[in-house]
Amino acid sequence: MAENASTDLLWVASNRSYNRGPSQSKERFHAVHTPILLKQQRNELNVSDSKSPEKVIIIGSGPAGWAAAIYAARANLSPLVFEGAITNENSQNGTLPLGQLNLTTEVENYPGFPAGQLDGFLNSALSERRLKYDLPPVEAEKHAVTGPELMNLMRQQAENFGTRIITDDIAEVDFSQKPFKLKPLAGEEVEGHTVIIATGARANYLGMPSEDAFKNRGVSACAVCDGALPRFRDKPLVVVGGGDSAVEEATYLSKYASTVYLVHRRDELRASKIMAQRAIDNEKIEIMWNSQVDEVLGDDENGMTGIRLASTVDDSKKELEAGGMFLAIGHTPNTSFLNGQIETNDKGYVVWKKSFRTDTSVDGVFAAGDVADDNYRQAITSAGTGCMAALDAERWLADQGLE
Repeated sequence: MAENASTDLLWVASNRSYNRGPSQSKERFHAVHTPILLKQQRNELNVSDSKSPEKVIIIGSGPAGWAAAIYAARANLSPLVFEGAITNENSQNGTLPLGQLNLTTEVENYPGFPAGQLDGFLNSALSERRLKYDLPPVEAEKHAVTGPELMNLMRQQAENFGTRIITDDIAEVDFSQKPFKLKPLAGEEVEGHTVIIATGARANYLGMPSEDAFKNRGVSACAVCDGALPRFRDKPLVVVGGGDSAVEEATYLSKYASTVYLVHRRDELRASKIMAQRAIDNEKIEIMWNSQVDEVLGDDENGMTGIRLASTVDDSKKELEAGGMFLAIGHTPNTSFLNGQIETNDKGYVVWKKSFRTDTSVDGVFAAGDVADDNYRQAITSAGTGCMAALDAERWLADQGLE
């Protein structure tokens, strides 16, 4: 990929993620990011000059990855983080560096960050470069921490303790021998005594341009994360899906919405009988049978304002007013690069082999966050398992005499 094209992708994703503050100029963004990206993609910044294997390699840069890095760095393990590459594929999949949380707006449920005047803290905690180029101007008024602010704070904290970071994907792994071998998209192969997989899982979307246009401006894939935000309260909301997760999301949103439209393609929910009956009995949930979303409606000023539904049994269409749409059609764990070398469940999530431990099916390889958690999928639980993975890796290295 051309140098400017790589930086363009990061600029577009950065500005699309925020709903606050003015958009930074592309020229200004290029000035700082192009040389940094080039160095990181050539593995010149942070790979050890020696040929000895890394003690801990962390793949991924969401809450799990940074929590693991912070704990590993404070244990003097000098972790190396591959935070993800800046590519067209990652941009389209929502898997650019800093994870899914970097694509959200305010985060009201992360402990330790009550709404307040965060400008002083952010201005003192983040490096000048990250403040100037990775975030919009920090608001002086009271607000909850945003996803991009929280992820940049986590990254900064990991860096402060000596974490080395490379902006690249791991394309291939070889876990058949020790030390483990990892091949980035760009640069030379690296070896590691332990590996922590923290690549997360991406939400499945419908794939419509209008849906993409209103992501974080009414369109979301996490009711628990976003449903209580002021923009969704006392408004009609839409949930797309027909399984247990969709019913759970609709039930949760019914506490805040005036009405919840549960849109399902068929004439019977796929959810378990008890869950399906729960949706049918809820007076605030209206099930739109035999329907699919044809288009998300809205404008630049108000964001999403409604949807157009198309019938799956005839040619009829109808419009519904709605302040938000929540997708509940599953997640896809980011595990394809493992090429079957780690045991996964029937949904593709990495399997933890020991209770209350992050061990995988390969001795010395650990997993943290949503790549192994198909149940909770919260930032706080991801960070918790990131901590666990770092502690498990530290103890494994000690047992092997590799501290």
